[in-house]
Amino acid sequence: MEIREVKKADLVPILELYTHLHNDIMPTLDEALLSLWDKILKDEKHHIIVGFVDGELVSSCVLTIIPNLLHNQRPYALIENVITHKNYRKRGYATRLLNYAKEIAVSNNCYKIMLLTGSKEESTLRFYEKAGYNRNDKTAFIQWLD
Repeated sequence: MEIREVKKADLVPILELYTHLHNDIMPTLDEALLSLWDKILKDEKHHIIVGFVDGELVSSCVLTIIPNLLHNQRPYALIENVITHKNYRKRGYATRLLNYAKEIAVSNNCYKIMLLTGSKEESTLRFYEKAGYNRNDKTAFIQWLD
């Protein structure tokens, strides 16, 4: 598996992969989306990590580094959008991406990584625990804005 940060040419493959996360439809490649893509690519704190098998993008996650005034002014990291193509699951690809994300967080002197999941599936929760995350230290609350 080739693991790296996303490149400009990866937009369509990443959007296609995201359709496997929540059965979302493929968005239109309009000016607003392309502008957002450029903004993400230029943001040094925003890391979209991708994994390829035989040239096909099969897994991804997003790591965001957040500056912080606490904990000796060390930043923290947030992981979101962990996804593996449904035909490539249970092969360790997402674990490898999470480990790559951890390396980025460590190299940015982060003191912790937080990961949220909307899944209630026990197998998914065990997967994250096996990858080094715990569900006991914090309680997450979400307020949806629409």
